[in-house]
Amino acid sequence: MAQTAQPLPPEPSVPLSPASEAVTPRFRFLPAVNTWKYHLLLATVAILILGPLGGVAASYMNFSLGFFVASQVLSGILGSVVTYGYGAEGKHGANYMQTMAASVASLCAMSVLIQAMVWLGMPQPPAWQLMLFVGCVGMFGVGVGMLYTPLLVDRLQLDYPSGYAVANILRALTDKRLLKASIAKLGGGTGLGILAALLTEKVARVAALSVSSSTVGAGMVVGSRITVPAMCMGILGFALTPYLRDIGWLGPNDPYRKIGFLISLAMICGAALVDLALLAVQAVARIRGQAQAPVDDEPSWKKVNVPRLIAWVVGWGAAVVVVATQVLHQPAGFIIFGLALSVLFVLINGIAYGISDNNPISSAFVMSVLLMSLLGLKDPLVGLMASSILLISTSVGCDMQQDRSTGWRLGTNRVLQFRYQVLGIFMGAVLCVALARVFMGAYPVLSVNQLDHPDTKVGQWGSAMTYKFVGAIRDLGALSEHKVKALLVGLGIGFTLEVLRKIIRRHPAYLRFVQGSRTGFAVGYAMDSVVLASPYASAFGGFIALPATIWFGAGGVLTSLFNTASKRFARPPAPGETVLPEDMSTMSLVGGGLIAGESLFYLFVGLYGLLALLG
Repeated sequence: MAQTAQPLPPEPSVPLSPASEAVTPRFRFLPAVNTWKYHLLLATVAILILGPLGGVAASYMNFSLGFFVASQVLSGILGSVVTYGYGAEGKHGANYMQTMAASVASLCAMSVLIQAMVWLGMPQPPAWQLMLFVGCVGMFGVGVGMLYTPLLVDRLQLDYPSGYAVANILRALTDKRLLKASIAKLGGGTGLGILAALLTEKVARVAALSVSSSTVGAGMVVGSRITVPAMCMGILGFALTPYLRDIGWLGPNDPYRKIGFLISLAMICGAALVDLALLAVQAVARIRGQAQAPVDDEPSWKKVNVPRLIAWVVGWGAAVVVVATQVLHQPAGFIIFGLALSVLFVLINGIAYGISDNNPISSAFVMSVLLMSLLGLKDPLVGLMASSILLISTSVGCDMQQDRSTGWRLGTNRVLQFRYQVLGIFMGAVLCVALARVFMGAYPVLSVNQLDHPDTKVGQWGSAMTYKFVGAIRDLGALSEHKVKALLVGLGIGFTLEVLRKIIRRHPAYLRFVQGSRTGFAVGYAMDSVVLASPYASAFGGFIALPATIWFGAGGVLTSLFNTASKRFARPPAPGETVLPEDMSTMSLVGGGLIAGESLFYLFVGLYGLLALLG
């Protein structure tokens, strides 16, 4: 697995411990930590205020812009206001609230699935049936996401840049000492993020640059050994575009990513096959008692009852099948196939999300349609329902992993965080269907199929994600040969690269060479970033447009240059000076601020646009 420039620390700086229960709130009206009144306060604020706030914004953005910004940043900031009276311990309460609110927002964004049903002229089931289906799939998805947390967060230590940013925000806003030392960096990055987003919206020349402060910020967090491979993949795809058009893999005006996302997803699959095989061997060794550390050494806040979690996944998977077949009258075979794909893609998308801050949920949806088409499915309703399982699961499951990465840094109790997320799924399932009906009822243009009526004046309702879903569903039963070849090419590249990386990067002579001199360091950097770059990192270049990969790469290069200069001119801390934790470095704070700034801007744009329409 690729190593990031700024790995997670061995343990969170302030782990949750029994001593935390004795914290006395600064204000008398606040309930004591970890009492039922405390959790009631947090859950009420999150599910009645923060969750719906982020949910409405997410739905509006998906209906209008075709993408949505999860509400972790906004919820984390507002949650910190609620828990400020608990001091540094308040970061855990704020984390619980942002976890619940993010679950609501992630499911509300899935309201475009109902819009896709309308575009395709499908009969609309009663609202309660759709809520039941979405809720069951959401419960299944968070369970699968939790199963992969020990692998992706604890073992592979992926950054999850937005989760990284939220952790820094919560620590800074609830701890006066850290806030004083980090406010200029975090606040400056947030201000730059808001300004950049505003200029992008208002100034044509800036918009032409396709600059995204959150993309730059994510690159700053993960470092150049992750961002440079993505940038190289994007540049390579751009260079190959004329050739791909000549051989018929792309249309005359199609960009590389129209076929690149298939190659990238297959690359991740190929690399994941290698890692999963190695993990299986290690699991057998652990079962035989050869594990290096006993299970009892695991901190209490990390512990999860794995058998109970597996039972959760199996139980809710069965519930999805029952609801889909008995209530919605779908065939069991493809519903089970959708569940099986979800187990795979929550891992694949989780790796992509953890490295690049990009969760390719729409690409996973399209991939599932292609695979079902390969199996002979031609019914669009069945395809949409089965693929929606994958879409919802990858959305909430990867969101679960990102929230756990935040909890990893803070030392937040995982079981409690899981319970908050589950409550958010209940509210999100209800709001998802309700908001879809409200929006399409208030704005009839949302019900117009833009593929069939391209001349319709849609105003701000571009519905780009719905456009992609409906276009993919219409390809059912007509899987082209070149798409199959693209999948096989990506699978082969990813598998081969990861095998070579595992062999070469573990060879003692190679390790001595790259660690022994500046020349060795340069060779190691070139190998990691270009020659044998991580397939997980490179794949990001196939998911998004070339300008975004350039900005992502620029952020990583900026971090590497800054860190190199900082080491050369570093000075020892002055007496009494607050030293920030290692994972609250200057670049991580500024990068996290850029992510926060753009997220806040677009969330407020969504809310303002909705209020303006209602007014």
